[in-house]
Amino acid sequence: MKIKSAIERIPGGMMIIPLFVGVLINTFFPEILQIGGLTTSLAKGSGALIGAFLVCMGAGINFKSVPKAAKKGLAVTFTKFAIGAAIGVVVARLFGENGFLGLSSLAIISAMTNSNGGLYAALSSEFGDKTDVGAIAIISINDGPFLTMIALGAAGIASFPLLALLGVVLPLIIGVILGNLDEELRSFLLKGGMVLIPFFAFSLGAGLDLKTIVEAGLPGILLGVLTTFLGGFFNILADRAVGGSGICGSSASSTAGNAVATPAAIALADPSLNPLVNVATSQIAAAVVTTIIFTPILTQLVYKYVKRQSVGVE
Repeated sequence: MKIKSAIERIPGGMMIIPLFVGVLINTFFPEILQIGGLTTSLAKGSGALIGAFLVCMGAGINFKSVPKAAKKGLAVTFTKFAIGAAIGVVVARLFGENGFLGLSSLAIISAMTNSNGGLYAALSSEFGDKTDVGAIAIISINDGPFLTMIALGAAGIASFPLLALLGVVLPLIIGVILGNLDEELRSFLLKGGMVLIPFFAFSLGAGLDLKTIVEAGLPGILLGVLTTFLGGFFNILADRAVGGSGICGSSASSTAGNAVATPAAIALADPSLNPLVNVATSQIAAAVVTTIIFTPILTQLVYKYVKRQSVGVE
């Protein structure tokens, strides 16, 4: 049986499938997750698993980049962060904790300030140039909860004591240091990060039930559409403003699977957000799948436009 290849045929399968397996077990056979011992520790240990994951993913953040690639990466990363944070803040101010159409500011900021590095690498390699590919060294900074915490804290939506903030981002910082000190260690840790994804996804799913997922479905799809097309519009403008073609901006207009873990990680620092975590997690999971479908479509449209423009110039 080729289980791995079957899972990977589904967009974001290594995150989505284990998460929904956890959901199904928690919905219909929750007693299995309460059996005790290592089984319960694994099913309910998302915090430790996410911490290990952040160490591994932090190792992939490389600050060495050529100037043009860095300029593109900085422009797109800042714009993606600013737009996601701004929309989240507006929603929090106008609609409060319940959010807009069921989308909380926690879900919006977590999804819209994050991008799928693997998808970016694939799209920029296929449609962009070397500087588009190189920009991932900067764009990868938005992986994990760090920028989301900055946005939520600056907006006054959440309160993060210094030590709690440090406790959440320290694994990522450790990973960055280790990865930039040793190239072999970077490669080793990045492989470990991929292995951890289905485990913490299952653990997150084990804290949800089908009712929550169904309720989050349509808002989650809307969140994905906003991330790709609304956020993508500004990402493309930022890319072109620094001399890019727009491919870098469109390729970054997605939500990574690791963003599913962001609400839980943030709630560890500010427990007042705990009531929003389950719904936000479900909505982000739906947004991940939605952006995996729509971001390649947007990038292809930008590529065709750029190609037509270059032919017209000739």
